[in-house]
Amino acid sequence: MQLIKRIYRNNLLAISIGLVYLWFGTLKFFPHLSPAEGLAKDTIDQLSFGFIPPDISILLLALLEVGIGLFLILNLFRKTIIIIALFHMAFTFAPLILFSEQSFNYAPIVPTLLGQYIGKNLIIVGALLSLLPEKKRISA
Repeated sequence: MQLIKRIYRNNLLAISIGLVYLWFGTLKFFPHLSPAEGLAKDTIDQLSFGFIPPDISILLLALLEVGIGLFLILNLFRKTIIIIALFHMAFTFAPLILFSEQSFNYAPIVPTLLGQYIGKNLIIVGALLSLLPEKKRISA
């Protein structure tokens, strides 16, 4: 019974994270619909040194996020997808440094709404880490 509860809880958590990724990623396919579009474009522009055009970068990000969402929901390649999602999450924190004046009223203690929007990703990171399968121990 305990095993069934754990499996159910893990799948529910993965599906929940997957739905958020799917929802927010889908919005990015439609210009000016995602409230994070400008921030995402600006961040990718800074991180790629302007190499990736903004209209292409938002589509690539949308594809990545929708892909992560679908794979989590469908429970496909879970470990690999969680690692990809964790790398994605790491980049979501870049605006705290790249755009600190927009992220904080008084850095690093008083975040703006944007800073709070980014900071909540810590919860997603924790949830993703809890979904990683534990390494199996070999008994001697």
